[in-house]
Amino acid sequence: MAAAQRIVIENCSIATVDAEDTEYASGYLVLAGNRIEALGAGSAPEGLENVVRRIDATGHLATPGLINTHHHFYQWITRGLATDHNLFDWLVALYPVWARIDESMAYTAAQGSLAMMARGGVTTAMDHHYVYPRGTGDLSGAIIRAARETGVRFTLARGSMDRGESDGGLPPDFAVESLEGALAATQATVEEHHDPSFDAMTQVAVAPCSPFSVSTDLLRNAAELARRLGVRLHTHGSETVEEEKFCHELFGMGPTDYFESTGWLGEDVWMAHCVHMNDSDIAAFARTGTGVAHCPSSNARLAAGIARVPDMLAAGVPVGLGVDGTASNESGELHTELRNALLINRLGAHREAALNARQALRLGTHGGARVLGRAAETGSLEAGKLADVVLWKLDTLAHASIADPVTALVLGAAAPVTASFVNGRQIVADGRLLTVDEDAVARATRDEARRLAQLAAQR
Repeated sequence: MAAAQRIVIENCSIATVDAEDTEYASGYLVLAGNRIEALGAGSAPEGLENVVRRIDATGHLATPGLINTHHHFYQWITRGLATDHNLFDWLVALYPVWARIDESMAYTAAQGSLAMMARGGVTTAMDHHYVYPRGTGDLSGAIIRAARETGVRFTLARGSMDRGESDGGLPPDFAVESLEGALAATQATVEEHHDPSFDAMTQVAVAPCSPFSVSTDLLRNAAELARRLGVRLHTHGSETVEEEKFCHELFGMGPTDYFESTGWLGEDVWMAHCVHMNDSDIAAFARTGTGVAHCPSSNARLAAGIARVPDMLAAGVPVGLGVDGTASNESGELHTELRNALLINRLGAHREAALNARQALRLGTHGGARVLGRAAETGSLEAGKLADVVLWKLDTLAHASIADPVTALVLGAAAPVTASFVNGRQIVADGRLLTVDEDAVARATRDEARRLAQLAAQR
């Protein structure tokens, strides 16, 4: 690291979110290239060479960058629709619209989703894209291109559906793939785009959509494909009572038992939602190391219920946070999920003991890294880890009278992001993206949303 360009950040509070939850009331960080070289209390060491920038971060809290573990970027251009529906009715209302998505729409919607998250402190994002209508272009490539341009670390969960309306599924038949086509396209996406290296900016997971939109053969074969290619697995699981009923009626067992029967429990698997989990389900996830993407805002928006996050954590289940698609979480940024994870779980059985502010921050950082299989590289501020760091401004009217900075960040209003670094590169300054033109993205998403609405109205 002696030859690397260094950035020194000083005079800030630091929440490392390491294994000991180490915090510094006033400390420093040294970023060397794309790694965290050093951090600690007080001032940075004297005599550092090749320092290209010093940041006086007085009044700020430094944390690991936020990590989003579940999203559907394409939904950015269908926000504000079907606002009073449960999940199944919401899907029935929106699948005919989503089935008109093309490459230009996917790219623009990904830009909007990524920009909103990145300007709000997300440094690692993921997208579960599973709508691949025939003849609509390279949707996966468009999404990856948008992430690369925005500058965030990214996992594409290459989704798929092969159970259309004629087979008892919810999506239109022309919006689903064949079993063979889905597997071949998924393998091609992994082979073209997945980077297994320590500092990878783009990774790919194998991600059939859900038990009620894919066949058992697709689930089983997708698990085998992912393990043969050495990548992770993702899907939706146990989101609603209707899904529980569906699995019992069709497969004669609940979702967790069904997933286990198809090879879908393991340390290389994470599932979105997991709202309706009994003690046996939680024990199975803990025993196998299966992860959970907790999406509190979306679960509330769709009246799905309250996930048993405190019980999952107590059992040792890896849990991260997810925005979920912005057709069921219109804000589209992860800071809301820190706060809502804490508040909504306190409405459950554990009440005020459910989660505290530091546990919520851990869910959004280290927990997310663990769920995505990247806890060795990111998710906490430690020497040798990747330089994914956010500086939150906490000395303004919104937060200045809250003495504890972590409480201010989690329970206070959305804190301004003064600086966000990904892989050592600054992508946000004073709440604005440095990598893309936010105003241009806003205009483009508005135009594509109107175009999609017009196409859907012609069906």
